[in-house]
Amino acid sequence: MTELTRIPLAGVIGSPIAHSRSPALHGYWLRRYGLKGFYIPMEVAQADLRDALAMLPRLGFVGCNVTIPHKESVIGLADIVTDRAALIGAANTLIFRKDGKIHADNTDGAGFIANLRQNAPDWVPQAGPAVVWGAGGACRAVIAALIEVGVPEIRLANRSRARADALRSDFGAKITVHDWVQAGNILEDAMTVVNTTSLGMVGKPDFRVPLDALNPKAVVTDLVYTPLKTRLLIEAEQAGCRVVDGLGMLLHQAAPGFERWFGVRPEVDDATRAAVLQP
Repeated sequence: MTELTRIPLAGVIGSPIAHSRSPALHGYWLRRYGLKGFYIPMEVAQADLRDALAMLPRLGFVGCNVTIPHKESVIGLADIVTDRAALIGAANTLIFRKDGKIHADNTDGAGFIANLRQNAPDWVPQAGPAVVWGAGGACRAVIAALIEVGVPEIRLANRSRARADALRSDFGAKITVHDWVQAGNILEDAMTVVNTTSLGMVGKPDFRVPLDALNPKAVVTDLVYTPLKTRLLIEAEQAGCRVVDGLGMLLHQAAPGFERWFGVRPEVDDATRAAVLQP
């Protein structure tokens, strides 16, 4: 099979992976733009990760997305790591280059910002402090992105304070760490509010942070998108805030990888959202 006739393959690796909406998203884009190619979910155990990454290019894969629990591990297995992936300490997008090298990037932060700019076009990151709940891999991407766009202060709270303190150590003086019991008390005058925890997700514990101090001028977003309207977003909307659900971040973080693998920059619009939300 020649290079010209080889149909490009891509996919997403993780464990578990059956729940992923990425195959529906990329499959929709492939059909929409009339492109040859396939995107498939692949259950890969941690012990098999190195062997899987070595084999995928030989099978015709041009790249893949990476999700839990492999985002951190692939950094050590890649040949080239972008500055932002290195800063975040995790990668979600791999490119298998023709010279045999694996290129690792992280597009979560860019997807997060693109989602806010699309769905809250009046958002001004420099307008005031941001409150961020959580301290996992997604939180690291969000913090890096918020700093890059000029948020003046980030108030961080996590159920495990030690993890939040580690983020403060990595990202510097713009971050102030607060105990989880104070998570609702740090909202006053915050203009950006972000939940990066799994609290409120279907099958996870409820989100119980008190929101009485929410600034009605704030933009509030939740990385959870199952359900699409979380308790946080419902209560923030009732308080007068502009709210942005987490599905858009999933869509926007996927676009750069799709472009690199299949050669077309896909549009993230209402039709894309509808395709991904189909049961």
